[in-house]
Amino acid sequence: MLHIDRLSKRYGDRLVFQGLTHTFSPGCVALCEEDSTGKSSLLGIIAGAIAPDAGDVWIDGHSLARTPRQAKARLAYVPDDCLAFPSQTGRGLLEHVALEKNAPLNDAVLDLAYRLGLEPHLDKRFEQMSTGTRRKVFLTAAALGDPAVIVADGPSNGLDAQARAVLADQFKVWSQDRVVLFASHDAELVRACGATVTPVTELRQ
Repeated sequence: MLHIDRLSKRYGDRLVFQGLTHTFSPGCVALCEEDSTGKSSLLGIIAGAIAPDAGDVWIDGHSLARTPRQAKARLAYVPDDCLAFPSQTGRGLLEHVALEKNAPLNDAVLDLAYRLGLEPHLDKRFEQMSTGTRRKVFLTAAALGDPAVIVADGPSNGLDAQARAVLADQFKVWSQDRVVLFASHDAELVRACGATVTPVTELRQ
């Protein structure tokens, strides 16, 4: 479902990683190393938000380099910074993603929003929301379009206890037949969703 092929990334004189090659099967995988190991860069590259210096990403059989539209259609991305659209409402973002993916904003998606505690906040603008509320909107958007791969950077950051429990349960459900790849220092979330901990430096097979 997700394959990274000889990925390399450098910022100036600093080599972040080189030659990362790995095939991810359905399941939950957590990148939990200390900072400055390339976790966010790797997730951004897989999501198509950051360009690699070399290599390619294959999402559900689609090359991100050659067929980016098809590849991104099979992926959901929850970035570390969820304030990309400050004047947009939460409901507006969900409707935009639904339109992009030609997917219905149905009861199942809205149920996840409500379980995360989003109902009173959906019509607020992102600039009016707390960090955790913004993240809840992006986590809800990840349920749209039945993605094969869910990539999340710090998915539990800013979430209250109830929302963290809902997130762990949702990750377990998704990971039954999809790849859930996330970066987090939240050991409780890693345990609760049964994630396999894999350092970035070991993604070479």
